[in-house]
Amino acid sequence: MAWRHLKNLKGKRNCFSINVPTFQRVNVHKEGKEEMEKGKYGQIKHFTDIEAWKLGREIRKSIYTLVKTLPNEEKYNLNSQMRRAAISTTANIAEGYGRYHYQENIQFCRQSRGSMYEMQDHLITCLDEGYITKEDYDRMYSLTKNAIRAINGYIKLLQRQQQAERERETENRK
Repeated sequence: MAWRHLKNLKGKRNCFSINVPTFQRVNVHKEGKEEMEKGKYGQIKHFTDIEAWKLGREIRKSIYTLVKTLPNEEKYNLNSQMRRAAISTTANIAEGYGRYHYQENIQFCRQSRGSMYEMQDHLITCLDEGYITKEDYDRMYSLTKNAIRAINGYIKLLQRQQQAERERETENRK
C-alpha cells in the first residue's frame, strides 16, 4: 500500500505524524508531485484499462457463445464450470485492482491466472468429447495463453511498483 507520511514539524504546536493510505497507483515523490504509474499499454485509471482484463473479457464472450452449443447433459457440469472460470478471470482482476495492497492485488491476479488454466483444461475436455472443432480449440486455447501472458505481465508490473515504493520509503527514512 502506498502511504503518505506527514512528518512532525518540530517546534510547531498541534502538528503530528500521521499515516494516510493512498491509492496504490499514485506515487508521491520527494518534490510532492503525484503522477499515475504508466503500464505497458498506457495509463491504468480503471481496471478496464488493464490489458489482461480486456483479453479475459474477450475470452468470456467467446466462452458464453461456446457453452450455448454444448449438449444439454453438460448444462450443469461443463457449461457451468466454463462460465464460472470465465467470469472469475475478469472479476478477480477487477477485485484485485480495488485493493490497496500490492500483495492483495497480486494474489487476485494469481487466482485469475488459475482460472485461465482451468479454462484451458475445460477446452481440452470439450475437444476430447467432440463438443468443439480443433480449429475452435486452437483459437480459444491461443486466447487463454495470451491472457495468461498478460496476467503475468501485470503481476510483474505490480511487483516492480511495489519494489520501487519500498526503495523510495527506504530512501526517505535516511
